[in-house]
Amino acid sequence: MRRRLLTSTLVVAVIAVLLLGVPLGVVVSRLIVDEAGQALQADARRLLSEVEYARIHHKGINTQQVARNYPDRYIQIYVGGTPPEATIVGTEPPPGRRMTSDAHSESGVWVQVSRDRGEVEQDVRARLLLIVALAAAALAVAVGLAIVQSRRLTLPLRDLAMIAERLGSGDARPSKHRYGIQELDRVAEVLDRSAARISDLLNREREFATDASHQLRTPLTGLTMRLEEIVAAADQPAVVREEGEAAIVQAERLTKVIDELLAAARRQRHAQVEPIDIDSVLIQQVTEWEPAFRRAGRKLLLDGERGLRAMASPGGLGQVISSLLENSLQHGGGPVVVATSNNDKSVVIEVSDEGPGISDELASRVFERNVSGGGGTGLGLTLARALTAADGGRLELIRPRPAAFAIFLLPVTEESHNRVVSGPA
Repeated sequence: MRRRLLTSTLVVAVIAVLLLGVPLGVVVSRLIVDEAGQALQADARRLLSEVEYARIHHKGINTQQVARNYPDRYIQIYVGGTPPEATIVGTEPPPGRRMTSDAHSESGVWVQVSRDRGEVEQDVRARLLLIVALAAAALAVAVGLAIVQSRRLTLPLRDLAMIAERLGSGDARPSKHRYGIQELDRVAEVLDRSAARISDLLNREREFATDASHQLRTPLTGLTMRLEEIVAAADQPAVVREEGEAAIVQAERLTKVIDELLAAARRQRHAQVEPIDIDSVLIQQVTEWEPAFRRAGRKLLLDGERGLRAMASPGGLGQVISSLLENSLQHGGGPVVVATSNNDKSVVIEVSDEGPGISDELASRVFERNVSGGGGTGLGLTLARALTAADGGRLELIRPRPAAFAIFLLPVTEESHNRVVSGPA
């Protein structure tokens, strides 16, 4: 590309120099010749007036004075008479290289002034040489500018190519380089936006993998507990049947969790929100987690208003409740109470215990990703809040010590029910 720029710039410069220099050389040479002819004509007229003045005052022609006044000129003066008086001053130019101009008066005086054409041609050559030198300087400047411009264009293009190759290799860092050229800066901006999108996609993929592993761990833990109950009650057929059915429920819940995660990855969770029975979700979670709390010597209680309905996704709300119960089991203490209430704006589900709670320093960051005060993964509460927000609700820490979390869900109204039935706009 640099060679093409240099070649094209040089061709344009040569054409411009030729289009301007050739006519300029022709005009300059003609002007010099015309000026020389006009100067000879002026000399002849002035000399004629001087000769006339000398005759009027009856003075002779002073050839030495004429030679001083008209150097480098060959002069012939003829004064009327029979025969005419002739006066010659200077050296006659070589034949064929003479420029001549003459003048005559009514009194019979005739004057002819000549000069060597070689002097005029030498002046023409000097001016033409100056024009050629200026043309060469112009070409040199054009080549220099072409080199600078080519470097200014090719270096950013090489930089952009390296950035594009880096994006292709998975390094999605925006370069934020700008080059002062509008078109190249626009390409750089597009590459930076692409890098940001690629980085966001990669982060989402990594987060999805992390979230999936974390969310699958909870139902797998519940399934393990049920299988342990089956093993412990192997001599009690009724208990084995009951625990086997519970294990099947856990397996089905595991399948739903996978579906929820895939739907969240495709950003389709908003289509799963529907009016649900809060009691059914809570009873399911209490049934699943009660054996684990019982083995830990703790109680899991369900309190508050019954028969509440809210806008949520059953799987998503179940995962949120499960994450809060697991968090209380691992980090809390005493009995855990799941209480429900209702007001004009929200259906509230509160999960609280009587443990040591959360420190003031950690309380403000408890929902941040990878933040944990008890050696956990730091993902449970982050994902729980994200799932609640996806259902149009919110998850808040309403009391740090002892810890109490509250889920605020949209109540079922005629408008929300109609929107779900008719589908998203």
